[in-house]
Amino acid sequence: MDIRPILSTLRRHKTAASLIVLEVALTCAIVCNALFLVSQRIEKISQPSGLAEKELVVVRVSGIGKQTDAMARTREDLASLRAIPGVTSVTRASQLPFRTSSSNSGISLTPEQEKPTIHSTMYYVNENALPTLGLNLVAGRDFQPGEFVDREEAMKAFPNDKAVAGIFSKAAADRLSPGTSAVGKTFYIGTQPVHVVGVVEYLATPTGWDDNTDMSLLLPMRTTFTEGLYLLRTDPQRRQEVLTAALAALERNDPNRLVREKLTYEEQRDSYFKNDRAMVGLLITVCVALLVVTALGIVGLASFWVQQRSKQIGIRRALGATRGQILRYFQTENFLLATVGIVLGMLAAYAINLALMNTYELPRMPLVYLPVGAVLLWLLGQVAVFGPARRAAAVPPAVATRGS
Repeated sequence: MDIRPILSTLRRHKTAASLIVLEVALTCAIVCNALFLVSQRIEKISQPSGLAEKELVVVRVSGIGKQTDAMARTREDLASLRAIPGVTSVTRASQLPFRTSSSNSGISLTPEQEKPTIHSTMYYVNENALPTLGLNLVAGRDFQPGEFVDREEAMKAFPNDKAVAGIFSKAAADRLSPGTSAVGKTFYIGTQPVHVVGVVEYLATPTGWDDNTDMSLLLPMRTTFTEGLYLLRTDPQRRQEVLTAALAALERNDPNRLVREKLTYEEQRDSYFKNDRAMVGLLITVCVALLVVTALGIVGLASFWVQQRSKQIGIRRALGATRGQILRYFQTENFLLATVGIVLGMLAAYAINLALMNTYELPRMPLVYLPVGAVLLWLLGQVAVFGPARRAAAVPPAVATRGS
């Protein structure tokens, strides 16, 4: 199709054409960046924890006043929780993936090393941690009973010359010992040696702070009920039943304690990512709103032009133009306007992404989002203009004979 008549018509309607171009450009710039941010949030929400999420129940309690027998009470609690029908295993941990706080430390290859090789989350765990959490051991072994120590006593002597056992996540082990197994090697928290006895396939960090999502270390240090969390593993269908029984058991052991948390691990995860899900919903709503407004703008302008050009269209029909040719005329016109807007929008999208990178330290937007946005807007334009174009194609040749 010869586009010169289209360009000639657009030059006579510069203001209306410019508005559509700017609308398409703005939509392209915002939608491309919004889709990128949505993909980032969805990736964050979807990241694994490494735990048996559907089978875990979490309870956190705290004492009132100074606790003189916290470890003894903790052992009593663990025995009571193990006796609950439906509970397959119980442990304690100082923290869990996807919480709002995190305890981390640098891990070095030698005690003299000035800058740590990695920064790792420190999970202090009681006995039965791996089977309770559902962690998949891919190298080495689980902790042995003689390797567990009370954390309070251990920290008094920390650091010392005696190595403590440690189980690393695979990501941390691979960074510390690239190309070879980390099992059997010794690394250092400051000057404290940590002897690697095992490696688990994956264990997420609590917060993902500083882009650290999977550098984790398990240490066999028992925590008391005042320091961490009770974790119970059970059948997914019995979680609420087990949770109710666990609270009753802890109440029987000591009624003078406060229940800080009582939830399934899935509920904890949902709570942690609720702001990210809200942001995804907001960004998608903005994208849809912009696309709807842009589509309405295209429909309105095309309808106005059809009304203004009825006599011109009738003359073309009288001279032999088919309905298909009239339809393609308006679709081509829209495609040209959309293309100009998309080119400007791509440049604006890149500029917005640079501003977001500098202001909020977001990663660079992959270029693949630009053609995705372009295709989306081209399709939107063709769909939006189809109705007015069909009405234009239906204008009869007799219109050409009517007066102004």
